[in-house]
Amino acid sequence: MDTRVSELFGTGSAFKSSAQAVGSGASNSTVVTSKKAFTKNGKKSKSRSARFPKPSNNPPYLPPEVNLLKLVNPTQYRFEHLATQMKWRLQEGRGEAVYQIGVEDNGLLVGLTEAEMRASLRTLHRMAEKVGADITVLREREVDYDSEEPRKITEVLVRKVPDDQQFLDLRVAVLGNVDSGKSTLLGVLTQGELDNGRGRARLNLFRHLHEIQTGRTSSISFEILGFNSKGEVVNYSDSRTAEEICESASKMITFIDLAGHHKYLKTTIFGLTSYCPDFAMLVVSANTGIVGTTREHLGLAMALKVPIFIMVSKVDLCTKATVERTMRQLERILKQPGCNKVPLVVASTDDAVTAAQQFTQSPSVTPIFTFSSVSGENLELLKVFLNILPPLSNSKEQEELMQQLTEFQVDEIYTVPDVGTVVGGTLYSGICREGDPLVVGPTDDGLFRELTVCSIQRNRSACRVLRAGQAATLALGEFDRSLLRKGMVMVSPEMNPTICWLFEAEIVLLFHAKTFHKGFQVTVHVGNVRQTATVEALQGKVKLRTGEKAVVRFKFIKHPEYLKVGAKLLFRHGVTKGIGQVTKLQPLSQYEHHT
Repeated sequence: MDTRVSELFGTGSAFKSSAQAVGSGASNSTVVTSKKAFTKNGKKSKSRSARFPKPSNNPPYLPPEVNLLKLVNPTQYRFEHLATQMKWRLQEGRGEAVYQIGVEDNGLLVGLTEAEMRASLRTLHRMAEKVGADITVLREREVDYDSEEPRKITEVLVRKVPDDQQFLDLRVAVLGNVDSGKSTLLGVLTQGELDNGRGRARLNLFRHLHEIQTGRTSSISFEILGFNSKGEVVNYSDSRTAEEICESASKMITFIDLAGHHKYLKTTIFGLTSYCPDFAMLVVSANTGIVGTTREHLGLAMALKVPIFIMVSKVDLCTKATVERTMRQLERILKQPGCNKVPLVVASTDDAVTAAQQFTQSPSVTPIFTFSSVSGENLELLKVFLNILPPLSNSKEQEELMQQLTEFQVDEIYTVPDVGTVVGGTLYSGICREGDPLVVGPTDDGLFRELTVCSIQRNRSACRVLRAGQAATLALGEFDRSLLRKGMVMVSPEMNPTICWLFEAEIVLLFHAKTFHKGFQVTVHVGNVRQTATVEALQGKVKLRTGEKAVVRFKFIKHPEYLKVGAKLLFRHGVTKGIGQVTKLQPLSQYEHHT
């Protein structure tokens, strides 16, 4: 979004640099001699910054955001050209694009009269119909311009109507301290009913009896919230089943509800590393502030480079002074040297739209919402934010992943009556179809076993084709469940996966009470792999202290695992914690020859 558009819609000066980096899409709009443009306060805006944008560090593809001056009665040739451009933009944005009408290509806020704006929106609607999409007006503002008639600029979301379950799917991990209101918030969002103040909304999310009795989540559960092509919420209040939600949704938000209690930390880390969330939502209770595992969860998300936004809950229980104190505490932590985040407090619909657009473009922006699950205060702002939130990867990256060989990570294993063995997880690369032959492993002796995919389900509804980046459950028929475990992978038979006992990683020791040395045992998390490993050697050093870096050789103690060079690594043991990256693998054949 252009800087001046951002200023007009009420964003703070802290976001000017990140907004400028986004730039404007190169569309062929009608050329009009520009006059003096003014901002909302009536001051002259700096046109130089728009005509000479700062260099961008973003990936080299055009963002799905287009500036159009006006679309009044275009010729047939121009209409076809604009429709083709819209189709390309939707492909780039994986089914979504934002159009700014009344803004020149160089970012100058010219604005349109009421009649011109109505005609332009009608043309945009015709273009959307032609490419199978719907339009939703996000916001509009008047601009002061050298004309007698009032002039407006309008921001419009264009979203493709889904076909055959090809909706845009975003995964959001829900973090926060125990009793901060994570499960209650998800219950309110997905069920469409407010909480009664005693936790009624969260009961449908719990998977075990002890969770209902204690009110504390101990396992990983998934909840879905849909948005249709017009931006309206689709949840269980309108639809009785997940299948109905999938049929009518153009965009799906899958919430991964993680445990908040410290004794379930290994489950929370597994959820963050294995399920590959696009974003993390940190829930902080307004009446208690930053306590317990809140800092730890924030650190984990930052270590794994997951973009994070913050929800301050239970504002109906607190005085205004208490909420402000919690907000100050949050802002102080986010601004400290370790985080270097720019907090953006979302207080209006305009803020929510701007936060969603800036959030994925600038890694430093951290939106903060205040809400109540009992009164429903500000929940609509969160829905607006989630509706507009764009995906992190573009269509080109998605296509490249789909061209690779099939690789499915096994995260959950079930036995379903009349179906047989079922595995749940994420397709890391390639395409998986019903009837595909795959191999699963590694077993304890480092081998892979053949199997066939009998059927596939996504979000509890049948699916014929699974594409890279999507989470699903696969039915394996009569395959013996005892041969499977979490951390395995199902890959194409043509792939030659590297299995290893020993691997090297470049690590940073975040905290350790004494010294980290050879022979020390830690629990290692790499993707969906979670196993205890022994430190075999430290290159160039005898021991490590808190904050130091080194290349360390680890050895798994139970069975060999499938790893990749470059994978993010996280290890822990009690209060000992560290992060790093896998740099070298010693294949199983070399290890056996050496031993």
